[in-house]
Amino acid sequence: MGISYNEKSRSFKLDAKDTSYIMAVVDEENFLGHVYFGERIPDEDVNYLMRLEEPPFVPSKNNRDRMSFLDSFPTEYPTFGLGDFRESCLKVNTKSGMTAVGINYVSHKIYKGKPKLQGLPATFGSKEECTTLEITCVDKHLKLEVILIYTVFENLDAITRSVRIKNNSDEDIQLTRVLSACVDFDRMDMDVLTIHGSWARERHLNRRSVTYGKQAIGSTRGESSHQMNPFLAVMDKTSTEDDGEVYGFNFVYSGNFLAQAEGCQFDTTRVVMGINPEDFAWRLQPGEEFTAPEVVMIYSNEGIGKMSRTFHDLYRNHLIRGQYKDKKRPILINNWEATYFDFNTEKLLNIAKEASKLGVEMLVMDDGWFGNRNSDNCALGDWVVNEEKIQGGLKYLVDEVNKLGMKFGIWFEPEMISPDSDLYRAHPDWCIHIEGRVGTLCRNQYVLDLSRKEVRDYIYESLREILLSANIEYVKWDMNRQLSDVGNNILPAGCQREIWHRYVLGVYELMDRLTSEFPHILLENCSGGGARFDPGMLYYSPQIWASDNTDAIERLKIQHGTSMVYPVSAIGSHVSDCPNHTVGRVTPFETRGLVALSGTFGYELDVTRISQEDRDMIPKQIEMYHKYNDLIRKGDLYRIGNIFEKPQFDCVEYVAKDKSEVLVVYIQVLSRPNYHSRRIRLKGLQKDAYYRNEETNEVYSGAALMNAGILIKGLWGDFTGKLYHYIRV
Repeated sequence: MGISYNEKSRSFKLDAKDTSYIMAVVDEENFLGHVYFGERIPDEDVNYLMRLEEPPFVPSKNNRDRMSFLDSFPTEYPTFGLGDFRESCLKVNTKSGMTAVGINYVSHKIYKGKPKLQGLPATFGSKEECTTLEITCVDKHLKLEVILIYTVFENLDAITRSVRIKNNSDEDIQLTRVLSACVDFDRMDMDVLTIHGSWARERHLNRRSVTYGKQAIGSTRGESSHQMNPFLAVMDKTSTEDDGEVYGFNFVYSGNFLAQAEGCQFDTTRVVMGINPEDFAWRLQPGEEFTAPEVVMIYSNEGIGKMSRTFHDLYRNHLIRGQYKDKKRPILINNWEATYFDFNTEKLLNIAKEASKLGVEMLVMDDGWFGNRNSDNCALGDWVVNEEKIQGGLKYLVDEVNKLGMKFGIWFEPEMISPDSDLYRAHPDWCIHIEGRVGTLCRNQYVLDLSRKEVRDYIYESLREILLSANIEYVKWDMNRQLSDVGNNILPAGCQREIWHRYVLGVYELMDRLTSEFPHILLENCSGGGARFDPGMLYYSPQIWASDNTDAIERLKIQHGTSMVYPVSAIGSHVSDCPNHTVGRVTPFETRGLVALSGTFGYELDVTRISQEDRDMIPKQIEMYHKYNDLIRKGDLYRIGNIFEKPQFDCVEYVAKDKSEVLVVYIQVLSRPNYHSRRIRLKGLQKDAYYRNEETNEVYSGAALMNAGILIKGLWGDFTGKLYHYIRV
């Protein structure tokens, strides 16, 4: 069993594949402390690591220095106001205006399997795959119960955490801070790695030293955001892609978050993660519970790369669901960059006819098909087909596309409302707003108040009617602005700060209804590109549009950063036209295909207007996709190049789980004058096996390919690329 309890030492030991995580209950007051997190060890009792015999001692031996104890003890779930002045996970506001909380261990239970989290996305696993520990702690003064939930995935180096808070008192308690996880590391000589960006340049890497004070990232935008991703890792300062200890944390949530590493006075580091406390509050009435979202913790003893591959395996097998969980995705062509709002049935069918001849499998109709939507200034919320554009109606269009042997997909932006819309004119109070204050527009739209059931029901029924009207097999769910002016006229004054979280729960409810009623539909999430690329969304959609920037060279950075945490099978990536619509760069059509191969693969262009040379290349790219996608989607990813550190080239490698096959995708970003070929070393192969280069029939040992390497040659010019496919003989 992956979790055990030692009664003598009162310690809990959580064992994943190569990982141990240990906690212990100490002193007469039953403080729960963190003991160890790292490479798997056989010992159950390592409580000496908590230094309980060193001053200031535990309170039962030295109560005069209780505060000194609390401010140095590695508390498993720290609370606010009683003497621990580091970042806390739990804070309240009582009826009398008090904010302090102090919890102590009461009981625990260990069981096989993993529970669902009410109303929230979370990883899942069977009784054969997982063991769960629930530790119940109580603040006797407040009569507040805190249940800490841990699940170990025994065949992966993955442990998940969440928290459930229950009010057992007879009066309301307002929660003003509920984070989901805390780990105190007994060292500060570490680096912290985070992912940052903006629209069109999402998920770039930032690595810096942990130092005294708080190094925090987060979002207060109502979504996980373009700017920051809910991921943080701490690691040895010497850790590389392939070596060193790395601890990764990822928040399974799609709203406001906080992720922080705090260098503390005794050269320790406290890492916390959870819902951002900024502007958060939740009224907990007597008998009610609040469930905090899940944090995934990954340990790697083989550098950043192993951390990433563990995240990928966990999410592919224990987070992504539905019919497309393990399936190759249909190759689609999206009309957005081809037509923008200027299209009709004839234009769409012309694109579909030409695309179907080339092997494209799905046409996706993007923004502009509904209401009077001829620009991005109006009609959001009016989900009625515009038959002046879609002549003959939606069913006719879909049927004609199906006759070509293609599937049909459609774009929605369900969470938004335009001031110039029939919906807004009928229900101006349905948007998130502060009464009497002029609302802040973005892209000339407001955000619908999905904390309200009647709004959710209206939106769902509108989408449902469209999806039932024709054979629609794909939905692109978009969200093109963040939340502001957060308020409504429904909740009482003391509950207004709940809207942030209630909104996210409303989004999850809508997506759950959609995927439950239409399980055959492939749902792809999008938020102005990649502003909501988080594990919460992956629970409902097996793929997410990585960025509105489809430039192949910029995508190398975006896809590299995304792969830190998220599997390639989830990365929406397309071949688009040139000059690129975002950056104006011209790259070879062949290179664009190679870059999009490290993703779901598709097209974002007008296939009727591109050159014959490019058009002739599409069947070859599609053949390439079908040949290699199983390996790319299911295999282990090894990053050989790092375009952030060496911008001259990028290189990724996909290795089959049984080591029988390997694919290398190499992109030469900048050509080098007066240089010979470049040598790279492969990774992850079977040392004593032999591999045949499919193109040249040359055979080399796995040891030679990994230690001596291969030569990248025959590339001429910037932005060129090449594939290398090796098969074990």
